[in-house]
Amino acid sequence: MVLERANIKINCTPKAKVDIIREIGTMFYEQGYTSEAYIQAMVDKEEVFNTNIGNAIAIPHGVEAARSEIKKTGMILQTYPQGVDWGNGEKVKVVIGIAAVGDEHLDVLTKIAMTLSDEAEVEHLLSMTEEEIFVLFAAE
Repeated sequence: MVLERANIKINCTPKAKVDIIREIGTMFYEQGYTSEAYIQAMVDKEEVFNTNIGNAIAIPHGVEAARSEIKKTGMILQTYPQGVDWGNGEKVKVVIGIAAVGDEHLDVLTKIAMTLSDEAEVEHLLSMTEEEIFVLFAAE
């Protein structure tokens, strides 16, 4: 399973976008998903491409050049029910950090798209427990 229970954080206190990205990158590094360089690669990606994908979801990840910094595929999911400014006046409520080996990011993105395809599903996710979110993403 790509999304571990320990990597689900709900009802987070809003903070600056760059702080959220650095926190997620640090979690990836400390848990052995990536090298330490991937933290900055995630920040760099956001500077050239806003990772807000709509439906109040952002999927921060590293720049293409940093793919070699990824050791194993993983996800980190955080919810911000009050919303976080993700740039351009856009509010994000679900942040899903991605570190994926090879083409595994396609499977991860497909799972996110299928699980959170509309705003109602995102709002429902915001009311779920960590365990319920884990089960939701574990389902095939």
